Amino acid sequence: LAWYRGTEAGMDLANSSQAYRLISAQLVTTLIAALLLIFLGWVHVWSGLVGGMIATLTNAVFAARVFVRYRAQDPTRLLGRFYGAELIKLALTALLFAGVFIWLEPLSPGALFGVFLLVQITPMLVVHAWD
Repeated sequence: LAWYRGTEAGMDLANSSQAYRLISAQLVTTLIAALLLIFLGWVHVWSGLVGGMIATLTNAVFAARVFVRYRAQDPTRLLGRFYGAELIKLALTALLFAGVFIWLEPLSPGALFGVFLLVQITPMLVVHAWD
């Protein structure tokens, strides 16, 4: 996610309200993309919805782990929090995709991964639109 924004002084950690606005934008993108897939059939809609929700959910978990109270005097703990949150996000993503491939049938891999990738790039597009 685009958790950083550039300033003249360097890079600042974006606040939690901006992070949750990005998560909301990802949820809206998921729903719109899934609805647009209705012309291809319900399998595509369901697969796209699941792919988008995997991206949105894992990014929400990341945001929840990073934007909890912390002491600014200890930047190594903040860095550790980022790394830990990213590892949790990757593991959760792998588990959710594994579950989808095991239990979701029929499945459209193109819709699943297409909407997943679209939702993953949504923060970059939204942040540039907000500036």
